Amino acid sequence: MTATEVFLTHRNLLFTVAYEMLGSAADAEDVLQETWLRWAEVDLDGVQNQRAYLVRIATRQALVRLRTLGRRRESYVGPWLPEPLLTTPDVAEDVELADSVSMAMLLVLETLAPTERAVFVLREVFDLPYGEIAEAVGKNQAAVRQIAHRARAHVAARRPHGVVSPAESRDALAAFQRAVETGDLQRLLDVLAPEVVLLTDGGGVARAALAPITGAAGVAEVLGRLAGAASLRSAQVNGHPALTVHLGRELDTVIAVHLENGLITGLYAVRNPEKLARMTSETALSRQA
Repeated sequence: MTATEVFLTHRNLLFTVAYEMLGSAADAEDVLQETWLRWAEVDLDGVQNQRAYLVRIATRQALVRLRTLGRRRESYVGPWLPEPLLTTPDVAEDVELADSVSMAMLLVLETLAPTERAVFVLREVFDLPYGEIAEAVGKNQAAVRQIAHRARAHVAARRPHGVVSPAESRDALAAFQRAVETGDLQRLLDVLAPEVVLLTDGGGVARAALAPITGAAGVAEVLGRLAGAASLRSAQVNGHPALTVHLGRELDTVIAVHLENGLITGLYAVRNPEKLARMTSETALSRQA
């Protein structure tokens, strides 16, 4: 195969690696562009494992960008949320992939240092051998194993708990949608966990709360304002059922949720228009070439 054919064969994998490391589709696309420019200069005859070579390039480019993004996010206006993706049905079918790209999980990954995040993603999500990961992050295998252990413990202590079936998610989301659309406060309180947290990302561009809203009563009060003012539609976002909020014909907000024991414990509302570009067409994600 030509360099272009090899790159296109692995494109979805490389995008998924970059997106999981960055939480931004726009930045992941930039990483892919940089990866392609470097790949196009490689003598393919000297590459034994093309997949590993491409992942190494993409990981290194993502690490450079991740360190820059970390500084930018320190000055971000209000809560920062990952860029939501309208995903293809097969993403939801791959339970591990869907879990790794969920809004809740991507926020956990944000708490890792850049190298820890890269090692965790490559090992736990993509199951790469330690040797390949070591080459990708520029560390020896012993160091990578230690980093992986530390990152795994860090994520385990913070990751969302409980496995929720797609059917349970759809049922809870449908009940939530009906409650919001009708403005039925009691019905809304019935689907929200007492300790529910609402994060709204407006990026200083769209109106949004500048701090997390906690507690069912406070969250219900905010959501109750949507009744009659907007239309809600179901969508598959980051491999999970979610809602999109439309004002007229315009997409205004993407709302992702996290469920535990049949109740909504986390609501992630992305309103920053710069983050809604990937909601117009489906994005293919993959853990395989």
